[in-house]
Amino acid sequence: MAELIDLFLHLDRHLAEFVTSYGVWVYAVLFAIIFAETGLVVTPILPGDSLLFACGALAATGVLNVWLILALLVTAAILGDAVNYSVGNYVGPRVFSAQDSSGFWQRALNRDHLRQAHEFFERHGGKAIVLGRFVPIVRTFVPFAAGAGEMTYTSFAFYNITGAFIWVGLCVGAGYLFGNVPVVKDNFSVVAIGIVLVS
Repeated sequence: MAELIDLFLHLDRHLAEFVTSYGVWVYAVLFAIIFAETGLVVTPILPGDSLLFACGALAATGVLNVWLILALLVTAAILGDAVNYSVGNYVGPRVFSAQDSSGFWQRALNRDHLRQAHEFFERHGGKAIVLGRFVPIVRTFVPFAAGAGEMTYTSFAFYNITGAFIWVGLCVGAGYLFGNVPVVKDNFSVVAIGIVLVS
């Protein structure tokens, strides 16, 4: 647990060491992390915002190519949400199959909940998809819930792409612009915690 906390608090240093050790493979690892965090319901604790910020800061020093980072991580975020939506769309109607409310599981997995989720995502789905990108853990579950609630896919795809560009662009851009300011660089652990709290 101590190593995990140290990894999170000093993500910039560990990421720079990883680049030094593994070179271009870092791009594949970053893609996989962002894809998994947004695309797999079982990995909501992976770093998102702070990792993107650290990538931007390293790109500003020339260690990483900022345009390649932006292209890869936007793609990872889009594909991750699309996969998560598809899994939710496949699993949701099969799990939420109860018609009555006689027991706990029947009440919890009642088909009415799925209908209510569908109505919510048709009315507020765009905001949920875009704003959910900026909330740790929530960003992992929103696309799954949108799929389970059978949000119209064309609408979901539009907000998924829009949200990915905004989220990755803002976080990487902020790291690129401010990550190497001495006060930010010297206090990266505080900045990482601040990013999570602000999110």
